[in-house]
Amino acid sequence: MEPTLRADDVVLVWWGACARPDALVVFEHPERQGLLLVKRAVHRDPEDTARWWVERDNVAGGSDSWTLGSIADSDILGRVVTRLPRALTRG
Repeated sequence: MEPTLRADDVVLVWWGACARPDALVVFEHPERQGLLLVKRAVHRDPEDTARWWVERDNVAGGSDSWTLGSIADSDILGRVVTRLPRALTRG
């Protein structure tokens, strides 16, 4: 999600929150159990409004709906609220 988030950032997630346009959402990778992804919810899938089209902010690489397909509402685990300040998350 660079440049918005870096790989070592710690985020506060509102677990159970629904996706909304332009929000960062958390969901499990559909092919790699246990791997959580953070992507930007762009819009509802026009072919199935119970699904979201998600994209990455990093144009250089990564997975998003272009490779994974749209993400079901039921697969969205939560919404990123904020990135926590480094002073709070580093020892």
